[in-house]
Amino acid sequence: MANKKQTSKLSKKQLDYYRQLLVEKMYEILGDVSALEETLFQGSGELSKMPVHLADVGTDSYEQEFNLGLVAEERKTLLDIQHALDRIADGSFGICEGLGTPIESNRLEAIPWTRYSLKYARMIESGQAFPDNDIDRHRDSA
Repeated sequence: MANKKQTSKLSKKQLDYYRQLLVEKMYEILGDVSALEETLFQGSGELSKMPVHLADVGTDSYEQEFNLGLVAEERKTLLDIQHALDRIADGSFGICEGLGTPIESNRLEAIPWTRYSLKYARMIESGQAFPDNDIDRHRDSA
């Protein structure tokens, strides 16, 4: 793994820009999670909402499980965003945790919470490298 003491070469202006991107995404996700949770729990306990056909029960169950999966993924992304904000604060934002090299600006633009450069993410995908297991955030390797 890369040296954790590595510091970002990004300017204050760039860091402020990425901080703003992260905060905006965080609020967007919080709104999405709230809406999904509201949908999941609305009408619970009301007999009028209960489906009368077994196929409807299956569909409702599938939709609920699907939405619960979406909420779980969004919560993981919120955690990733918080860790990225922490990296901005400690000066390590924009440094690949696998190689210790700067993360490409176009990658940070697309996934500002990423921990890895494109090269290292491809190494993870091909099984040539393994991310830290302390926090499961390997899904940003695309």
